[in-house]
Amino acid sequence: MSSTTNFNADLHCHSVVSDGTLTPEALAERAHANGVNLWALTDHDELGGQQRARAAAAVLGMEYLEGVEISVTWMGQTIHIVGLGIDATHVGIVEGLRRTREGRANRAKLMAEQLLKVGIPGAYEGALHFAGNHDLISRTHFARFLVEQGVCRDTEQVFKNYLIEDKPGYVPHLWATLDDAVAWIKAAGGVAVIAHPGRYKLSAMQMDELYKHFKDIGGLAIEVITGSHSPNQFATYGKIAQQYGFMASRGSDFHDPDESHIDLGCLPHLPDSLTPVWSMFH
Repeated sequence: MSSTTNFNADLHCHSVVSDGTLTPEALAERAHANGVNLWALTDHDELGGQQRARAAAAVLGMEYLEGVEISVTWMGQTIHIVGLGIDATHVGIVEGLRRTREGRANRAKLMAEQLLKVGIPGAYEGALHFAGNHDLISRTHFARFLVEQGVCRDTEQVFKNYLIEDKPGYVPHLWATLDDAVAWIKAAGGVAVIAHPGRYKLSAMQMDELYKHFKDIGGLAIEVITGSHSPNQFATYGKIAQQYGFMASRGSDFHDPDESHIDLGCLPHLPDSLTPVWSMFH
């Protein structure tokens, strides 16, 4: 497996098994068509698509890493940790993710109750319609329902007016701890990566604490080039990777052809000064 920085690796995307809209097989075909050499499917808190994704990648001649994106509660906020190169059958991560998924249904019903209070009925059933896996019903599925109902023009507008803190439909959820998520990934033979650090509403001091604690417990990388980072943030998080001694990851965070900021495999390359996370997987 190449370790050069111009290698086309896309190590963050989602299928219908979590909150994406394409099957693992369709994602594999899209990644291959866009020139991806190394691919990882990283569904939220769920490993159910891994066997299909690996098989599809093999048929297409693409290298593949089994992956996951774990929801974590840190300082009262939700952050995401990607695990790459894991054994998706490892009992520790399978059981840990099962526990993390518990409570989504109750949370979703509370979200629907809040939306009903502001005049939007049927949100729970409507969101379920968009959830390929009902155990993983999420804010994204509610957002698609609100767009379908004409409440908002697109999901981006939804997440400005609904489903976020202090807006209708927001219900916090207690996810895994950072320590547990990293421990599960390491036990399953994988590498832990902080996903899209530019998205978190944490102070510089809180982010510094996150990076240091993450490294202390065995986290090895952060996403530098990702669909939700601006070009300025590519540079910012490249410098942070160097400052804290992290490897750099690259992933589109692709969910859907119409919703996602960038297509699979269509990201800028990592700067030559950074060590790509896939260099771990020779």
